[in-house]
Amino acid sequence: MRPTWDEYFMEIVELVKTRSTCLRRQVGALIVKDKRILSTGYNGSPVGCKHCDETGCLRDQLGIPSGQRHELCRGIHAEQNALVQAAYSGTSVKDGTLYVTNQPCVLCAKMAINAGIKKIVFSGDYPDELAMELLQESGVRVVNYRAV
Repeated sequence: MRPTWDEYFMEIVELVKTRSTCLRRQVGALIVKDKRILSTGYNGSPVGCKHCDETGCLRDQLGIPSGQRHELCRGIHAEQNALVQAAYSGTSVKDGTLYVTNQPCVLCAKMAINAGIKKIVFSGDYPDELAMELLQESGVRVVNYRAV
């Protein structure tokens, strides 16, 4: 049976996350507009920097729980990478859909809102209520893929 568009893109985002170098959680993201892939991203260190699988996880070493102190990490989130990659190539994501393996954090939610993302489809949980509150307040449609 032919997959729906959401099924199709969520399968692709599962493959994208396999490039992640995060020791805690592999996350993949995909930005789509008019059923065309604009950009992909996975969580990992910035270009030219050592990855956590080489240096170890600073957040683990400091005992920082998931969802807290995002600034104490070598990596950039998958959603941020997808947005940055689109900007790097001069591709507008306005009115696009963000597919992601986990619910966005508040930082990624704010970036998606300001980038003009109109819909977010995610499959995994993340402990960030403020992110969901801001997405709702801004009018971004959010779909929990597992709940569909």
